[in-house]
Amino acid sequence: MTHVIKLNAKVREVTGKSSHKLAAEGLVPAVVYGPKVEAQSLSVDRREFEHLLREASVGSTLVDLNIEGQGKALDVIIKEVRHEEIKGAIQHIDFWAVDMGQTLQTTVAIDFIGSAEGEKVGGVVMHSLRELKIEARPKDLPEHVEVDVSALNIGDSFTVADLVAPVGVTLLDEPETLIASCMPPSVEEEVVAAEGEITEVPEVGKETEAAEE
Repeated sequence: MTHVIKLNAKVREVTGKSSHKLAAEGLVPAVVYGPKVEAQSLSVDRREFEHLLREASVGSTLVDLNIEGQGKALDVIIKEVRHEEIKGAIQHIDFWAVDMGQTLQTTVAIDFIGSAEGEKVGGVVMHSLRELKIEARPKDLPEHVEVDVSALNIGDSFTVADLVAPVGVTLLDEPETLIASCMPPSVEEEVVAAEGEITEVPEVGKETEAAEE
């Protein structure tokens, strides 16, 4: 079950170019929307949100979003966080207001644990999937799904079908989807020149002498 984090927000009356002004005030523009909630433009404290991200997972952590002047907090998840291309600073946040009584579809991160048996003899573990598509009620959302690769020998693989879903969670990826595999060590092939294939370079002037004869 996911844990709940609290976050404060204010209604943003002016949109568009005001984002530059918000940045100067240490705020980040945001929006909240959902099937039973009218979309609202918001602003949140940048430092408070950055601190929240140290514990929260996008798409799977429940957040109590307390909007100033609106009484009861909204149950939301962080749907998307957009960053500036150059500096990487948080540019905009999307919150999705969830219905606690209904399931929702989202993605959760895979947490790989253990050292594969095959690595002890030079094998290399390849991670083919980093996130899982799941469906669950908000209270059952896992922060992540653990995948233990310790039993993998060279040539073995781990697929979605090998996973045991957390209680209350339905896995939506195809069962045959590859998550991880243990590959044999790569061997560099040496290119050896074939014997007997020697090209002779004529001496300078040799062809001219032959032509004159």
